Amino acid sequence: MHARRADRVAMRLKATPTHAFTGKNIPWLLANQSELRSSHTFLRFEPFGGNAQTWTYREFSEDVARVAAGMAQLGVVAGDRVVIHMGNCPEFLLSWFACAHLGAVAVTTNTRSTPSELSFYLQDSQAVAAITQPALLHGVSEAISHLEAPLRFVIVTATDLGEPPSHAAASENLHFEDLRSHGTVDAHGSDALSYSSVQYTSGTTARPKGVVWTHANALWAGKTGSTVLGLGPDDVTLAFLPLFHTNALSYSMLSTLWSGGTLVVQPRFSASRYWDAVVRNGCTWTSSIPFMLYALLEQPRPGPHRLRFWGLGATDVPLIRREFDIRTTGWFGMTETVTLVLASDLNLPNHPMAMGSPVPGYEVKVVDDDDVPVEFGQSGWLKIRAVPGVSLFAGYLNNVEATEDAFDAEGWFSTGDLVTPFDDGDIRFDGRGKDVLRVGAENVSAPEVERVINAVRGVRECAVVAAPDRMLDEVPVAFVLPNGSSDGLAEAVNEACRNALAPFKVPREVILVAELPRVTLGKIDKKLLRAWLAGPRQGPPPSSEPSNDGRSQ
Repeated sequence: MHARRADRVAMRLKATPTHAFTGKNIPWLLANQSELRSSHTFLRFEPFGGNAQTWTYREFSEDVARVAAGMAQLGVVAGDRVVIHMGNCPEFLLSWFACAHLGAVAVTTNTRSTPSELSFYLQDSQAVAAITQPALLHGVSEAISHLEAPLRFVIVTATDLGEPPSHAAASENLHFEDLRSHGTVDAHGSDALSYSSVQYTSGTTARPKGVVWTHANALWAGKTGSTVLGLGPDDVTLAFLPLFHTNALSYSMLSTLWSGGTLVVQPRFSASRYWDAVVRNGCTWTSSIPFMLYALLEQPRPGPHRLRFWGLGATDVPLIRREFDIRTTGWFGMTETVTLVLASDLNLPNHPMAMGSPVPGYEVKVVDDDDVPVEFGQSGWLKIRAVPGVSLFAGYLNNVEATEDAFDAEGWFSTGDLVTPFDDGDIRFDGRGKDVLRVGAENVSAPEVERVINAVRGVRECAVVAAPDRMLDEVPVAFVLPNGSSDGLAEAVNEACRNALAPFKVPREVILVAELPRVTLGKIDKKLLRAWLAGPRQGPPPSSEPSNDGRSQ
C-alpha cells in the first residue's frame, strides 16, 4: 500500500468495541418490534391492480423466517450475496430481511438496468443467486448467460412490477411462494459490523461501485432517520420511490421500522392515485422529488388529510406552501452516508430553500479547491466525516483503491457536491460536481455514458453534461466531436446508448460539434456546455476557453 493511502487508512475513524449497536443486528430490530408491536400493521402493499396486502409486525417477522428457511434449503449461507432485482413489492422486503436473517448479503439493483449492466453487478458482487419478477426475467437470464459461472438458482415472484400476479415465469425457475413451505429457521447471529447489503451507485466513475452497508449501518439509518424526521408509532409512511435506492430503503422503510410505525408501499409514483392512498391510509408524510410535486399541481386537491410534511431537498418551498399548504423538510444524504447528513428542523424556523444543518453523528465542512474552509455565503465542496461501518458506509465492494480515494488524509469523505454554508448553521445545495447527473430520482455517471459513446466508430471525443428539465430536474445531453465524417454518427451514438444503458442514462440529445471548450491542461470545460444548455442556445455550442482558472464544477 502506498504511504499516502496508508495514511488515509490510519486517519479514518474506526468503530470501537462499544459502538452504538454492539451486539445488535437487523434481525434483532425486527424481532423486538415483532414483540412490542405484534398486532400493529407494519407493511401494506397497494398494487395498481388486485387487492392490497397487509402484514402486522409479527406476521411480517414470521414470513421473513419462512422465506429465509426456503433460501437456506437452496444452500444460501452467511456471507453469500443474493441479487434482489425487483420493483416495489412485498417480496422485495421479505427477501431483503431474509438475507439479513441468514447472514447473507442483499445486493439490490436498479430494475431499469440493461442486461450488460446487470451482468456486471452479478459478476462484481460474486452473487450466488437472484430473485426477480416475471417482467424482468428475460433481462436477468441474458445477464446470467454472460457470466463466467452460472448462478445456483433464480427465484421468480408472482408480483410483477406492482401489477396483478403474472404467470409469465418459466417453469424451470423456482417460484417465490415455494420458499415459504420449509417452516422457519433461527436468525444467524451476525455481528453488527458484518455486511448486510450492497447498493450499486453510479457515483463518479465509468463503472458503478457497490456501496456496502453493515447491519450497524442499517440500524443507524433507522434510528437516525426516525429521530431526525420525528417519526413515532402512529406515523404512516407512504413509499413509492424504488426500494433499491437509499431514499426509500433508508429514509422511509428503516426509519418506519425503528419507530414502530406503518409503511404503505406503492409500485411507483402515480399522480392520480397519490391523494387517495394518502387520505385512505392516513399517511403522515412521504419522501418526495420535484417530478412528483409538479405532477400533483395538475391533480385535484384532496379533502382533509394527515400529512405533516413532505421530505424534500429544500425547506419551506414557497410554491408548495402556496399550492398545498404543506411543509417541506430540507435534507441531504447519499448511499455512502447511509441516512440523512443534513436536515432542517420541523418545528423551528429554518433558512428558506436550504437543506438544513448537520445531523448529530456527522462532522461536516465546506471547502474550496485548496481544501480551505469557505466563508459563510460562499460556495464550496461538501465533505463529511463519520464512522465507517456505523454512520458511514463500510466501503466499496471489492474496490479498496476507490474506497481509500474517497477519503482525504484526515479521513474526510468527499461527496462531490457543491453547497453554500450560512452563518445560521444551515447549508444550501448548489449543484453536483464530479460528473454526476440527477435524472429524476436516479444518479447518472457521465463517465459511464461517455465510455459507451467513445466506443462508437467515428467518435473522437465526447462530453456528457446535464441539461435542465422541468419534470426530471436534469437530463443527459451528449456533445460529440467526430473523427472524420459525421454522417449517421448521432444515430449510431443513440443506438449504442440504448443498447448498453438503462433508459434514464441515454442522452436526450446528441449534439455534434467541431470543437469542445477547454480549460487548463486540455480538460473539457463542461461548465460552459452546461451554461449553454441552460441558456437560449444562441449560436453554436461554445468552443473557446474564456478563462484559465482550471476550475470545473
